[in-house]
Amino acid sequence: VVKVLTTLRNHWKKTTFGVCLLSWGGHWLYGKHCDNLLRRAACQEAQAFGNELIPSSMPLKKATVFLNPAACKGKARNLFEKNAAPILHLSGLDVTVVKTDYEGQAKKLLELMENTDLIIIAGGDGTVQEVITGLLRRADEAVFSKIPIGFIPLGKTCTLSNTLYPESTNQVQHITNATLAILKGETVPLDVLQIKGEKEQPVFAVTGLRWGSYRDAGVKVSKYWYLGPLKTKAAHFFSAFKEWPQKHQAALMYLGPSERPPEEPEEKPTRPPLYVRLYRRLRLYWASPPKEIPQEVTPEDWEELNLSTIELSIATRNRQLDLTRTEDFMDICIEADIVSKGQFVNRGSQKMRDPHTCPEGSQCIQASRCILQLPEGTEGSFGIDNEEYEAMPVEVKLLPRKLRFFCDPRMRAQMLHAAVQ
Repeated sequence: VVKVLTTLRNHWKKTTFGVCLLSWGGHWLYGKHCDNLLRRAACQEAQAFGNELIPSSMPLKKATVFLNPAACKGKARNLFEKNAAPILHLSGLDVTVVKTDYEGQAKKLLELMENTDLIIIAGGDGTVQEVITGLLRRADEAVFSKIPIGFIPLGKTCTLSNTLYPESTNQVQHITNATLAILKGETVPLDVLQIKGEKEQPVFAVTGLRWGSYRDAGVKVSKYWYLGPLKTKAAHFFSAFKEWPQKHQAALMYLGPSERPPEEPEEKPTRPPLYVRLYRRLRLYWASPPKEIPQEVTPEDWEELNLSTIELSIATRNRQLDLTRTEDFMDICIEADIVSKGQFVNRGSQKMRDPHTCPEGSQCIQASRCILQLPEGTEGSFGIDNEEYEAMPVEVKLLPRKLRFFCDPRMRAQMLHAAVQ
Protein backbone atom coordinates (compact mmCIF):
# COMPACT_ATOMS: atom_id res chain seq x y z
CA VAL A 1 0.00 0.00 0.00
CA VAL A 2 2.85 2.37 0.87
CA LYS A 3 4.51 1.62 -2.46
CA VAL A 4 1.25 2.37 -4.34
CA LEU A 5 0.77 5.65 -2.50
CA THR A 6 4.37 6.61 -3.16
CA THR A 7 3.95 5.88 -6.87
CA LEU A 8 0.75 7.94 -7.02
CA ARG A 9 2.48 10.84 -5.26
CA ASN A 10 5.50 10.71 -7.57
CA HIS A 11 3.21 10.76 -10.62
CA TRP A 12 0.66 13.25 -9.30
CA LYS A 13 -0.17 14.69 -12.74
CA LYS A 14 -1.16 11.29 -14.14
CA THR A 15 -2.97 10.50 -10.90
CA THR A 16 -5.00 13.73 -11.09
CA PHE A 17 -5.88 13.10 -14.74
CA GLY A 18 -6.91 9.51 -13.99
CA VAL A 19 -9.11 10.53 -11.05
CA CYS A 20 -10.85 13.18 -13.15
CA LEU A 21 -11.38 10.69 -16.00
CA LEU A 22 -12.79 8.04 -13.68
CA SER A 23 -15.08 10.59 -12.01
CA TRP A 24 -16.40 11.80 -15.34
CA GLY A 25 -16.88 8.23 -16.59
CA GLY A 26 -18.72 7.24 -13.43
CA HIS A 27 -20.99 10.26 -13.66
CA TRP A 28 -21.70 9.52 -17.35
CA LEU A 29 -22.54 5.87 -16.63
CA TYR A 30 -24.78 6.87 -13.72
CA GLY A 31 -26.63 9.32 -15.99
CA LYS A 32 -27.18 6.58 -18.59
CA HIS A 33 -28.48 4.27 -15.87
CA CYS A 34 -30.95 6.91 -14.65
CA ASP A 35 -32.14 7.52 -18.24
CA ASN A 36 -32.79 3.79 -18.68
CA LEU A 37 -34.82 3.75 -15.45
CA LEU A 38 -36.91 6.68 -16.73
CA ARG A 39 -37.54 4.90 -20.04
CA ARG A 40 -38.51 1.67 -18.27
CA ALA A 41 -40.97 3.47 -15.95
CA ALA A 42 -42.53 5.30 -18.90
CA CYS A 43 -42.90 2.07 -20.88
CA GLN A 44 -44.57 0.36 -17.92
CA GLU A 45 -47.04 3.24 -17.67
CA ALA A 46 -47.71 3.04 -21.41
CA GLN A 47 -48.22 -0.72 -21.15
CA ALA A 48 -51.16 -0.06 -18.81
CA PHE A 49 -52.89 1.87 -21.61
CA GLY A 50 -52.13 -0.93 -24.07
CA ASN A 51 -53.64 -3.57 -21.75
CA GLU A 52 -57.02 -1.84 -21.59
CA LEU A 53 -59.80 -3.89 -23.18
CA ILE A 54 -61.76 -2.42 -26.09
CA PRO A 55 -64.87 -3.77 -27.88
CA SER A 56 -64.16 -5.99 -30.88
CA SER A 57 -66.16 -3.64 -33.11
CA MET A 58 -64.02 -0.62 -32.19
CA PRO A 59 -60.97 -0.10 -34.43
CA LEU A 60 -57.59 0.89 -33.03
CA LYS A 61 -56.88 4.60 -32.84
CA LYS A 62 -54.65 5.79 -35.68
CA ALA A 63 -51.77 8.12 -34.84
CA THR A 64 -49.79 9.85 -37.59
CA VAL A 65 -46.34 11.03 -36.47
CA PHE A 66 -44.52 13.72 -38.45
CA LEU A 67 -40.85 13.32 -37.55
CA ASN A 68 -38.17 15.78 -38.58
CA PRO A 69 -34.89 13.77 -38.43
CA ALA A 70 -32.82 16.94 -38.99
CA ALA A 71 -34.02 18.58 -35.78
CA CYS A 72 -31.61 18.94 -32.83
CA LYS A 73 -28.60 18.88 -35.23
CA GLY A 74 -29.63 15.52 -36.68
CA LYS A 75 -30.21 13.78 -33.33
CA ALA A 76 -34.03 13.87 -33.46
CA ARG A 77 -34.46 10.46 -35.10
CA ASN A 78 -32.35 8.70 -32.47
CA LEU A 79 -34.09 10.58 -29.63
CA PHE A 80 -37.51 9.62 -30.97
CA GLU A 81 -36.71 5.95 -31.53
CA LYS A 82 -35.12 5.51 -28.08
CA ASN A 83 -37.51 7.54 -25.94
CA ALA A 84 -40.89 8.09 -27.65
CA ALA A 85 -41.46 5.29 -30.18
CA PRO A 86 -41.54 2.41 -27.62
CA ILE A 87 -44.13 4.27 -25.53
CA LEU A 88 -46.39 4.88 -28.53
CA HIS A 89 -46.22 1.26 -29.70
CA LEU A 90 -46.86 -0.16 -26.22
CA SER A 91 -49.93 2.05 -25.79
CA GLY A 92 -51.95 0.13 -28.39
CA LEU A 93 -52.05 2.91 -31.00
CA ASP A 94 -51.81 2.17 -34.70
CA VAL A 95 -48.73 4.35 -35.31
CA THR A 96 -47.61 5.60 -38.73
CA VAL A 97 -44.32 7.53 -38.76
CA VAL A 98 -43.79 10.00 -41.62
CA LYS A 99 -40.19 11.24 -41.87
CA THR A 100 -39.56 14.52 -43.66
CA ASP A 101 -36.55 14.77 -45.97
CA TYR A 102 -36.43 18.50 -46.72
CA GLU A 103 -37.80 21.82 -45.51
CA GLY A 104 -41.43 22.39 -46.47
CA GLN A 105 -42.19 18.72 -47.15
CA ALA A 106 -44.54 18.44 -44.15
CA LYS A 107 -46.85 21.07 -45.71
CA LYS A 108 -47.18 18.97 -48.88
CA LEU A 109 -47.65 15.71 -46.97
CA LEU A 110 -50.49 17.22 -44.94
CA GLU A 111 -52.41 17.87 -48.16
CA LEU A 112 -52.37 14.12 -48.89
CA MET A 113 -53.01 12.89 -45.34
CA GLU A 114 -56.03 10.66 -44.90
CA ASN A 115 -58.25 10.47 -41.85
CA THR A 116 -56.42 9.95 -38.58
CA ASP A 117 -57.39 10.11 -34.92
CA LEU A 118 -54.22 11.81 -33.66
CA ILE A 119 -51.53 13.99 -35.20
CA ILE A 120 -48.16 13.90 -33.43
CA ILE A 121 -45.39 16.40 -34.23
CA ALA A 122 -41.87 15.21 -33.35
CA GLY A 123 -39.41 18.04 -33.83
CA GLY A 124 -38.99 21.70 -32.94
CA ASP A 125 -40.71 25.02 -33.61
CA GLY A 126 -40.10 24.78 -37.35
CA THR A 127 -41.77 21.36 -37.59
CA VAL A 128 -44.78 22.60 -35.62
CA GLN A 129 -45.13 25.61 -37.90
CA GLU A 130 -44.93 23.47 -41.04
CA VAL A 131 -47.48 20.91 -39.85
CA ILE A 132 -50.12 23.38 -38.69
CA THR A 133 -49.65 25.43 -41.88
CA GLY A 134 -50.22 22.35 -44.04
CA LEU A 135 -53.16 21.32 -41.88
CA LEU A 136 -54.94 24.69 -42.02
CA ARG A 137 -54.34 25.14 -45.76
CA ARG A 138 -56.47 22.09 -46.53
CA ALA A 139 -59.86 22.64 -48.14
CA ASP A 140 -61.43 20.55 -45.36
CA GLU A 141 -59.49 22.27 -42.57
CA ALA A 142 -62.71 22.79 -40.57
CA VAL A 143 -62.84 19.02 -40.03
CA PHE A 144 -59.11 18.31 -39.70
CA SER A 145 -58.49 21.20 -37.30
CA LYS A 146 -60.59 19.33 -34.71
CA ILE A 147 -58.10 16.44 -34.62
CA PRO A 148 -56.08 16.66 -31.37
CA ILE A 149 -52.36 17.30 -31.83
CA GLY A 150 -49.50 15.99 -29.75
CA PHE A 151 -46.07 17.60 -29.59
CA ILE A 152 -42.88 15.71 -28.75
CA PRO A 153 -40.11 18.30 -28.24
CA LEU A 154 -37.02 17.16 -30.13
CA GLY A 155 -35.76 20.40 -31.67
CA LYS A 156 -33.24 23.01 -30.63
CA THR A 157 -36.06 25.48 -29.88
CA CYS A 158 -39.34 24.08 -28.54
CA THR A 159 -41.25 27.14 -27.34
CA LEU A 160 -44.58 25.34 -27.11
CA SER A 161 -43.28 22.78 -24.62
CA ASN A 162 -43.09 25.50 -21.92
CA THR A 163 -46.89 25.78 -22.10
CA LEU A 164 -47.79 22.10 -22.43
CA TYR A 165 -45.34 20.30 -20.13
CA PRO A 166 -43.61 20.87 -16.79
CA GLU A 167 -40.08 22.19 -16.96
CA SER A 168 -37.40 19.50 -16.80
CA THR A 169 -33.61 19.62 -17.06
CA ASN A 170 -33.43 15.97 -18.13
CA GLN A 171 -34.06 15.57 -21.87
CA VAL A 172 -35.17 11.94 -21.60
CA GLN A 173 -37.69 12.77 -18.89
CA HIS A 174 -38.99 15.73 -20.89
CA ILE A 175 -39.57 13.58 -23.99
CA THR A 176 -41.19 10.69 -22.11
CA ASN A 177 -43.47 13.07 -20.17
CA ALA A 178 -44.60 14.65 -23.44
CA THR A 179 -45.30 11.26 -25.01
CA LEU A 180 -47.23 10.02 -21.97
CA ALA A 181 -49.29 13.24 -21.98
CA ILE A 182 -50.60 12.24 -25.42
CA LEU A 183 -51.84 8.92 -24.01
CA LYS A 184 -53.53 10.56 -21.01
CA GLY A 185 -55.77 12.55 -23.35
CA GLU A 186 -55.90 15.97 -21.64
CA THR A 187 -56.03 18.82 -24.19
CA VAL A 188 -55.98 22.62 -24.15
CA PRO A 189 -57.15 24.97 -26.94
CA LEU A 190 -54.42 27.12 -28.47
CA ASP A 191 -54.72 30.28 -30.54
CA VAL A 192 -53.25 30.45 -34.04
CA LEU A 193 -52.09 33.44 -36.06
CA GLN A 194 -52.96 33.52 -39.77
CA ILE A 195 -50.29 35.57 -41.56
CA LYS A 196 -51.11 36.39 -45.17
CA GLY A 197 -49.09 38.38 -47.70
CA GLU A 198 -50.39 40.05 -50.82
CA LYS A 199 -49.72 37.09 -53.11
CA GLU A 200 -48.46 34.19 -51.01
CA GLN A 201 -50.58 31.51 -49.36
CA PRO A 202 -51.19 32.13 -45.65
CA VAL A 203 -48.70 30.92 -43.06
CA PHE A 204 -49.90 29.89 -39.60
CA ALA A 205 -48.08 30.27 -36.28
CA VAL A 206 -48.76 29.31 -32.67
CA THR A 207 -46.11 31.57 -31.11
CA GLY A 208 -45.83 34.75 -33.14
CA LEU A 209 -44.05 37.01 -35.61
CA ARG A 210 -40.90 39.09 -35.01
CA TRP A 211 -39.41 41.81 -37.17
CA GLY A 212 -36.47 43.93 -36.12
CA SER A 213 -32.86 44.27 -35.07
CA TYR A 214 -32.84 41.79 -32.17
CA ARG A 215 -34.16 39.05 -34.41
CA ASP A 216 -31.63 39.84 -37.16
CA ALA A 217 -28.74 39.79 -34.70
CA GLY A 218 -30.00 36.58 -33.04
CA VAL A 219 -29.86 34.74 -36.37
CA LYS A 220 -26.12 35.48 -36.60
CA VAL A 221 -25.22 34.18 -33.14
CA SER A 222 -24.15 30.77 -34.47
CA LYS A 223 -21.50 32.46 -36.66
CA TYR A 224 -19.57 33.37 -33.51
CA TRP A 225 -19.51 29.84 -32.08
CA TYR A 226 -15.77 30.10 -31.45
CA LEU A 227 -16.42 32.72 -28.72
CA GLY A 228 -18.31 30.24 -26.57
CA PRO A 229 -20.57 31.90 -23.97
CA LEU A 230 -19.75 35.35 -25.39
CA LYS A 231 -21.17 34.59 -28.85
CA THR A 232 -24.58 36.18 -28.12
CA LYS A 233 -23.11 39.46 -26.92
CA ALA A 234 -20.62 39.44 -29.82
CA ALA A 235 -23.40 39.08 -32.41
CA HIS A 236 -25.32 42.04 -30.98
CA PHE A 237 -22.13 44.08 -30.45
CA PHE A 238 -21.00 43.79 -34.08
CA SER A 239 -24.57 44.35 -35.29
CA ALA A 240 -24.74 47.62 -33.32
CA PHE A 241 -21.47 48.91 -34.77
CA LYS A 242 -22.28 47.85 -38.32
CA GLU A 243 -25.30 50.14 -38.58
CA TRP A 244 -26.68 52.59 -36.02
CA PRO A 245 -29.30 53.72 -35.21
CA GLN A 246 -31.34 50.72 -36.29
CA LYS A 247 -34.91 51.83 -36.94
CA HIS A 248 -37.74 49.99 -38.65
CA GLN A 249 -40.60 52.12 -39.92
CA ALA A 250 -44.05 50.88 -40.89
CA ALA A 251 -47.77 51.70 -40.80
CA LEU A 252 -50.02 49.59 -38.59
CA MET A 253 -53.81 49.24 -38.67
CA TYR A 254 -55.49 47.10 -36.04
CA LEU A 255 -58.81 46.08 -34.49
CA GLY A 256 -59.26 45.72 -30.75
CA PRO A 257 -59.94 42.49 -28.82
CA SER A 258 -62.98 40.41 -29.73
CA GLU A 259 -65.45 38.94 -27.28
CA ARG A 260 -64.96 35.22 -26.71
CA PRO A 261 -68.01 33.16 -27.71
CA PRO A 262 -69.15 30.35 -25.38
CA GLU A 263 -67.24 27.12 -25.90
CA GLU A 264 -69.11 24.45 -27.84
CA PRO A 265 -69.84 21.28 -25.86
CA GLU A 266 -67.63 18.35 -26.86
CA GLU A 267 -70.50 15.87 -26.64
CA LYS A 268 -73.41 16.30 -29.04
CA PRO A 269 -76.88 16.40 -27.45
CA THR A 270 -78.97 13.27 -27.88
CA ARG A 271 -81.48 13.30 -30.72
CA PRO A 272 -85.11 13.64 -29.52
CA PRO A 273 -87.67 10.90 -30.34
CA LEU A 274 -89.50 10.85 -33.68
CA TYR A 275 -92.86 12.09 -32.35
CA VAL A 276 -91.14 15.11 -30.75
CA ARG A 277 -89.43 16.01 -34.02
CA LEU A 278 -92.75 15.68 -35.93
CA TYR A 279 -94.55 17.89 -33.41
CA ARG A 280 -91.88 20.59 -33.67
CA ARG A 281 -92.00 20.61 -37.47
CA LEU A 282 -95.81 20.87 -37.54
CA ARG A 283 -95.75 23.69 -35.01
CA LEU A 284 -93.22 25.61 -37.10
CA TYR A 285 -95.25 24.96 -40.26
CA TRP A 286 -98.54 26.30 -38.86
CA ALA A 287 -96.99 29.19 -36.98
CA SER A 288 -97.14 32.60 -38.64
CA PRO A 289 -93.89 33.55 -40.35
CA PRO A 290 -91.81 35.86 -38.18
CA LYS A 291 -91.17 39.39 -39.32
CA GLU A 292 -87.67 39.88 -40.55
CA ILE A 293 -85.86 42.62 -38.68
CA PRO A 294 -83.04 44.15 -40.71
CA GLN A 295 -79.78 43.91 -38.85
CA GLU A 296 -77.51 46.92 -38.89
CA VAL A 297 -73.93 46.11 -39.84
CA THR A 298 -71.61 48.04 -37.57
CA PRO A 299 -68.46 49.25 -39.34
CA GLU A 300 -65.17 47.87 -38.09
CA ASP A 301 -63.36 50.36 -35.88
CA TRP A 302 -59.81 50.31 -37.26
CA GLU A 303 -57.05 52.17 -35.45
CA GLU A 304 -54.11 53.56 -37.45
CA LEU A 305 -50.57 54.07 -36.22
CA ASN A 306 -47.30 55.11 -37.87
CA LEU A 307 -44.44 53.51 -36.00
CA SER A 308 -40.69 53.68 -35.77
CA THR A 309 -39.25 50.84 -33.73
CA ILE A 310 -36.14 48.80 -33.14
CA GLU A 311 -38.30 45.66 -33.09
CA LEU A 312 -41.95 44.74 -33.55
CA SER A 313 -43.46 41.50 -32.29
CA ILE A 314 -46.95 40.05 -32.67
CA ALA A 315 -47.54 37.12 -30.34
CA THR A 316 -50.35 34.85 -29.25
CA ARG A 317 -51.33 34.42 -25.60
CA ASN A 318 -50.36 30.74 -25.65
CA ARG A 319 -47.36 31.39 -23.36
CA GLN A 320 -49.68 32.76 -20.63
CA LEU A 321 -52.61 30.50 -21.36
CA ASP A 322 -55.82 31.55 -19.56
CA LEU A 323 -58.66 29.07 -20.05
CA THR A 324 -61.27 31.36 -18.48
CA ARG A 325 -60.64 34.74 -20.14
CA THR A 326 -63.61 36.46 -21.80
CA GLU A 327 -61.75 38.22 -24.65
CA ASP A 328 -59.55 36.95 -27.45
CA PHE A 329 -56.57 39.00 -28.59
CA MET A 330 -52.92 38.90 -29.62
CA ASP A 331 -50.18 41.04 -28.12
CA ILE A 332 -48.46 43.62 -30.33
CA CYS A 333 -45.25 44.99 -28.79
CA ILE A 334 -43.67 48.09 -30.39
CA GLU A 335 -40.28 48.70 -28.79
CA ALA A 336 -38.86 52.21 -28.57
CA ASP A 337 -36.24 53.06 -31.19
CA ILE A 338 -34.23 55.21 -28.75
CA VAL A 339 -31.82 52.61 -27.36
CA SER A 340 -28.13 52.93 -26.53
CA LYS A 341 -25.64 50.42 -27.89
CA GLY A 342 -25.00 49.05 -24.40
CA GLN A 343 -28.73 48.54 -23.83
CA PHE A 344 -28.98 46.85 -27.23
CA VAL A 345 -26.25 44.35 -26.38
CA ASN A 346 -27.61 43.57 -22.90
CA ARG A 347 -31.22 43.34 -24.04
CA GLY A 348 -30.20 41.09 -26.92
CA SER A 349 -29.11 38.40 -24.44
CA GLN A 350 -32.53 38.62 -22.75
CA LYS A 351 -34.24 38.33 -26.13
CA MET A 352 -32.38 35.12 -26.87
CA ARG A 353 -33.88 33.56 -23.72
CA ASP A 354 -37.39 35.01 -24.18
CA PRO A 355 -37.84 36.35 -27.75
CA HIS A 356 -41.30 37.87 -27.15
CA THR A 357 -40.51 39.73 -23.94
CA CYS A 358 -41.76 43.33 -24.04
CA PRO A 359 -39.21 45.68 -22.36
CA GLU A 360 -40.14 48.66 -20.22
CA GLY A 361 -40.98 51.72 -22.31
CA SER A 362 -42.51 49.70 -25.16
CA GLN A 363 -45.98 50.34 -26.55
CA CYS A 364 -48.22 47.30 -26.01
CA ILE A 365 -51.43 46.83 -28.01
CA GLN A 366 -54.09 44.14 -27.76
CA ALA A 367 -55.67 43.34 -31.12
CA SER A 368 -57.67 40.63 -32.84
CA ARG A 369 -56.51 41.57 -36.33
CA CYS A 370 -53.89 43.87 -37.81
CA ILE A 371 -52.42 44.99 -41.13
CA LEU A 372 -48.72 45.82 -41.32
CA GLN A 373 -47.68 48.03 -44.24
CA LEU A 374 -43.95 48.33 -44.98
CA PRO A 375 -42.30 51.10 -47.06
CA GLU A 376 -41.25 50.16 -50.58
CA GLY A 377 -37.79 48.67 -50.77
CA THR A 378 -37.85 47.37 -47.20
CA GLU A 379 -35.28 44.62 -46.75
CA GLY A 380 -34.85 42.05 -44.02
CA SER A 381 -36.84 39.09 -42.81
CA PHE A 382 -39.64 38.12 -40.49
CA GLY A 383 -39.22 35.43 -37.87
CA ILE A 384 -42.43 33.38 -37.77
CA ASP A 385 -42.19 30.73 -35.05
CA ASN A 386 -38.38 30.98 -35.39
CA GLU A 387 -38.58 30.31 -39.14
CA GLU A 388 -37.30 32.95 -41.58
CA TYR A 389 -39.62 34.57 -44.15
CA GLU A 390 -39.10 37.54 -46.44
CA ALA A 391 -40.37 40.82 -44.97
CA MET A 392 -43.44 42.10 -46.84
CA PRO A 393 -46.79 43.79 -46.11
CA VAL A 394 -48.94 41.25 -44.26
CA GLU A 395 -52.32 40.87 -42.61
CA VAL A 396 -52.26 39.04 -39.29
CA LYS A 397 -55.53 37.56 -38.06
CA LEU A 398 -56.10 35.79 -34.76
CA LEU A 399 -57.86 32.41 -34.94
CA PRO A 400 -58.87 31.92 -31.29
CA ARG A 401 -58.82 28.38 -29.87
CA LYS A 402 -58.32 26.99 -33.36
CA LEU A 403 -56.32 23.84 -32.46
CA ARG A 404 -56.33 21.48 -29.49
CA PHE A 405 -52.96 20.24 -28.22
CA PHE A 406 -52.34 17.45 -25.73
CA CYS A 407 -50.85 18.70 -22.47
CA ASP A 408 -49.69 17.27 -19.18
CA PRO A 409 -52.67 16.99 -16.76
CA ARG A 410 -50.60 18.79 -14.11
CA MET A 411 -50.20 21.83 -16.36
CA ARG A 412 -53.92 21.95 -17.13
CA ALA A 413 -54.78 21.72 -13.41
CA GLN A 414 -52.24 24.49 -12.75
CA MET A 415 -53.88 26.74 -15.38
CA LEU A 416 -57.36 26.20 -13.91
CA HIS A 417 -56.09 26.79 -10.37
CA ALA A 418 -54.39 30.05 -11.41
CA ALA A 419 -57.60 31.21 -13.15
CA VAL A 420 -59.69 30.58 -10.01
CA GLN A 421 -57.29 32.59 -7.85
